[in-house]
Amino acid sequence: MTSKLILASSSPFRQMLLKNAGLEFEAHAAKIDERAIEAPLEREGISPDTVALVLARAKADEVSGRFPDALVIGSDQTMSLGRRVFHKPHDMAAAADHLRLLSGQTHRLNSAIAIIRNGALLWEHVSHASLTMRVLSSDFISRHLSRVGNKALGSVGAYQLEGEGIQLFSKIDGDYFTILGLPMLPLLAKLRELDAIDG
Repeated sequence: MTSKLILASSSPFRQMLLKNAGLEFEAHAAKIDERAIEAPLEREGISPDTVALVLARAKADEVSGRFPDALVIGSDQTMSLGRRVFHKPHDMAAAADHLRLLSGQTHRLNSAIAIIRNGALLWEHVSHASLTMRVLSSDFISRHLSRVGNKALGSVGAYQLEGEGIQLFSKIDGDYFTILGLPMLPLLAKLRELDAIDG
């Protein structure tokens, strides 16, 4: 087995996924300004996939600089509707706007992973999930947001599929792990290849 495994994230969902898979790891949040990295990429029209990869790399790279020889996993997820990239709503009015824009549309979650050791990129990957939201009336959106409250502000799409957000959808294509933001099957396969976990 190789060096210590670190998840460059404070996300309880990502940590839960690794714990549930039986991995021994440490979690350390990356000290980066995600919006400062994203903004110029979006102005240049960089694809949502690439934005997610750049952020995943930046997280892993920053944590790798603090933990020599560790194998660091960085991850990030973008949500896109066509070329538009969505960000977490800053208030309930913005959450309602998100849901109105997504109503009746199919949007995409782009979940990226990067593995870095000592500043060297060893592997990167993007998985996708396509989610089709049913047509939502403005009245339903208001009632839904009043029920879920501030939870709507914790997600880029203003919904949580693991909660009441599942009621917003008519169709989902993609695996659960990609939707939660950490594509586990390709990650585990790569960690076995790197002899970082028991294979």
